[in-house]
Amino acid sequence: MMDYEVESLIAEGAIARRTQDLAADISAAFADTDQLLLVGLLRGSFIFIADLARQLDLPCEVDFMVVSSYGEEMESSGSVRILKDLDTEIAGRDVLIVEDIVDTGRTLAKVLEFMKLRNPRRIEVCALLNKPSRREADLDVRWIGFDVGDEFVVGYGIDYAQRNRTLPYIGVVKPIAPAAPD
Repeated sequence: MMDYEVESLIAEGAIARRTQDLAADISAAFADTDQLLLVGLLRGSFIFIADLARQLDLPCEVDFMVVSSYGEEMESSGSVRILKDLDTEIAGRDVLIVEDIVDTGRTLAKVLEFMKLRNPRRIEVCALLNKPSRREADLDVRWIGFDVGDEFVVGYGIDYAQRNRTLPYIGVVKPIAPAAPD
């Protein structure tokens, strides 16, 4: 792992305000549902889904999937693996996938393909962060918190090699050049 520092990109307050706005829009869109199923993609979404769920003005249930494509690298491996499936039946249900970041879109595309085979009534996606410049899969992400550039970001649940998840803001990983020998 390289030496790096984290430079703030999106402040804690901005995330809180945007999460509140997203929750209002989602609550309105799913006002006709009996109980919305929020599906968090772990591990990166755990802080966002908790904050979003508390802001929703409708009954909801929460479940999680563990999906991996990064390992400890800064680039997606291209190989998407489902490590933990849902515990909840989704046939006939309204489902909102809550994602930390949509980068290439390959991971989310695979999850959507997998979930649509289970015949949900409706399935939508909410992502805290979106990197449109890196998109390789054609996706419909209905709710997006923030668009970000092609930088490696951490914080608010998102990690680099299992570090920086608990930062209360989104930051950009900035490599530190090794000191020149004397």
